[in-house]
Amino acid sequence: MTIWIWVAFVALILLLLALDLGVLNRHDHVISTREALGWTAFWVALALLFIVPVYFIYENHWWGVGTSPGYEPAGWKAMIHYFEGWLVEKSLSLDNIFVIAMIFRFFGVPLQFQHRTLFWGIVGALVLRGAMIGAGVVLIRQFSWTIYIFGGFLILTAIKMMVAPDVDPDLENNRLVKLVRRMYPVSPTLEGHKFFTHIDGRRAITPLFLVLLLVESSDVVFAVDSIPAIFGITQDPFIVFTSNIFAILGLRSLYFVLAQLLHRFQYLQASLVVILAYVGAKMILSHHIEIREWISLTVIGGALFVGIVASVIKARYGSSEEEEGEGGEGDSAAGEDPGAGGEDQTPREEK
Repeated sequence: MTIWIWVAFVALILLLLALDLGVLNRHDHVISTREALGWTAFWVALALLFIVPVYFIYENHWWGVGTSPGYEPAGWKAMIHYFEGWLVEKSLSLDNIFVIAMIFRFFGVPLQFQHRTLFWGIVGALVLRGAMIGAGVVLIRQFSWTIYIFGGFLILTAIKMMVAPDVDPDLENNRLVKLVRRMYPVSPTLEGHKFFTHIDGRRAITPLFLVLLLVESSDVVFAVDSIPAIFGITQDPFIVFTSNIFAILGLRSLYFVLAQLLHRFQYLQASLVVILAYVGAKMILSHHIEIREWISLTVIGGALFVGIVASVIKARYGSSEEEEGEGGEGDSAAGEDPGAGGEDQTPREEK
């Protein structure tokens, strides 16, 4: 596969990111729900539109794409694999929104600075995801038995999600935060959108830079699950990379849409358990049984659809029953903005 198609795709992504921060969002401001919905629709439409060049590139094997030994898909198969990979990565990324909201709330990051922080978090994620995907491709091609390890890991992750209770991350005792504090002085309060400052003539970091590091580290943790899941769908590096990147590009805008609503999707985690378990089993059986693309698409899409519909029904009818039993006390908690810093902008550990 020629390197130029990779260069062209990365250049396209960098151009879109430059337009985002350098032109459209040059000034710090609070992202409204309407604006976030617009950007979410844009990124989803762009990701789905990319299916068209994927079809023609693989159907005609332009620039040597789709000629890797053992993986020579026709255009329609590449198109389905790309969509499945994007759908799996997008669904598995939803849990990351909870963690990001918790980080912003813990450090008291005002809403107008959250978009910039997430922007640079996505840029870092692009580099880290590329490195992890490259390593995964090499492992699977050099040692075919690693597909069984990835599959088993996904099944164990699904079991853990099913039986283990959700535990909020302990940000106060986070090892990364403690390590950075030993290496660099940290300003006691936020200084606008700055990541770096000076204290007594010495270069120092601001709490917002700690937030950025935690956002990056949380993405790495979630990528450990999501990247093997995409390898369970396809081992073609270009499809894995492009579907992964398009999925996380829309994570910023999706955060501002769903951060206050995700707690209502009670059965979404059950859907993710089904998806991880299915993809893990598919990876383990891949050398013995051929599972058709439409079956995978049906299972993944069906699991998400059932989880979302069941959650909506539960939120609509279950909440009214709770209000009658509890006098409506849950409404005030449900309406709290998980990402808003409020008036107090001092990190909790500095108090």
